[in-house]
Amino acid sequence: MVPQYSVMIPTLVRKPFHRDGWVYEEKVDGYRMLAYKDGARVRLVSRAGVDHAHRYPLVAALPVRTLVLDGELGVFDQQLRSRFDWLRHRQPAELATPPVLIAFDVLYVKGRDVSQRPLRERRPRLEDLVAGADLVHASRRLAPNGLEAWAQVLERGYEGLVAKDDDSLYVGGPMRAWLKVKVPGWTQAEHRWQRTLTPGKA
Repeated sequence: MVPQYSVMIPTLVRKPFHRDGWVYEEKVDGYRMLAYKDGARVRLVSRAGVDHAHRYPLVAALPVRTLVLDGELGVFDQQLRSRFDWLRHRQPAELATPPVLIAFDVLYVKGRDVSQRPLRERRPRLEDLVAGADLVHASRRLAPNGLEAWAQVLERGYEGLVAKDDDSLYVGGPMRAWLKVKVPGWTQAEHRWQRTLTPGKA
């Protein structure tokens, strides 16, 4: 039987940084999900414990019998920026993707719990699992230097980044082995993301 997991929650920090041995990923703005596959049965479970697989059976086509992925359910615009508001409301013509699962970790695969292996070992497994899939993709890695990764976030219009210790094990709950940084001044208005500037601040 496939085990149940609790999501690992990155700690919010105020400023971007660089640390040796850490990796940096795009922060996707969507719904956090744990995706389970156990033979023909699939589940897509939110942090509130609600199964959304009846609407989004996204992992059903992956070519393994058992797995658990951690990821974010999202949609993307033509610039390949995640758009949380378009998940919640009628999706406009500018939509570039259907709802997809952006997977950033694998916890269980082919009958084995891999959550206690370091991230640097889990990530290649994840990439192999989702290679060629239509509705499941690995999260986008940014530059290996944290400050350069942050510059990419600003240039590309992402909501932020998630920094991860490449030796980190997967442990449910808030952890400082994963840290997230958000672009300041992002607000949702008129069902679209806009960057706003606080008066007197750049």
